[in-house]
Formats: sequence, C-alpha cells, structure tokens
Amino acid sequence: MGWEETVKEMRRRRRALKRICDVLLSLFLLCFLSIPMILIALFVKLTSKGPALYWSDRVGINNTIFRMPKFRTMRLDAPEMATHLMDDPSLYLTSVGSFLRKFSLDELPQLWSILKGDMSFIGPRPALYNQDDLVELRSKRGIHTCS
Repeated sequence: MGWEETVKEMRRRRRALKRICDVLLSLFLLCFLSIPMILIALFVKLTSKGPALYWSDRVGINNTIFRMPKFRTMRLDAPEMATHLMDDPSLYLTSVGSFLRKFSLDELPQLWSILKGDMSFIGPRPALYNQDDLVELRSKRGIHTCS
C-alpha cells in the first residue's frame, strides 16, 4: 500500500471514529438532558404562541441543506434573517428567549442533528441557508466537504 492509500485509510478511520463519538455522546446527552429539554419546551409553549421548536434551514456537508432544530426564542413574526443583521433583535425575543440564548439552551435540540449525522460536535457550525458569502468561502477552502 502506497502512502496515498495509507492517508486515505487514516482519513476513513478518523471519520468513522469521529462519527462513533458523535453518536455515543449525543445519545448520552439526549438521555441525560431529556427532562430539562422537556421542561424548556413547556416553558417556550406556555410563554409564547407557536411551536416549541424552530427548524432552521442550514448548509451542511457538501453544501446540502438540512433542517436543524432549536428551541424557539423569537416571536413568530420575526424576520427570517441572521440575528446579527437585525437592527434590534431584542424586539423579537420571546419572554424566555433571552434566557435560553444567554445560556445556549436553545441549542440543545441540535443533539438530534448530530445523532442523525447532519452535524458534528467538532467542525464548523452549519451556515444559514442564506449566508451565501460564508458558503462560498468555505467551498473555496474545501471546508464544505467531509474530511
């Protein structure tokens, strides 16, 4: 086996090990955090109209679009855009939204995306579907591919 085949085999093993770690850790955390996640979902439902989860379209591996869940922190009438691009995002936060964001509790449902293989604990955060500049930059540098 030449060095190129050895490198390919090492990458394949690294991807497999990374995936095993993602599955085991996300399963453990989903079990451990299931009660707090149910309570958060109830708080979101009781304090605002609409679903407890918000499904965000994201750009994943090989620039494929997938739906990533988050606990809903914004009102239903909030514009669909990155929060940092809003003039005053606090105008659209729900009553528990700022608390959930402050402690990153709105991110907990993403464990499901990790379990499914759409995301990983280690790697770049999936871009929003409308962040064309970021997607293009990642594509130019090869970050969008599975490595």
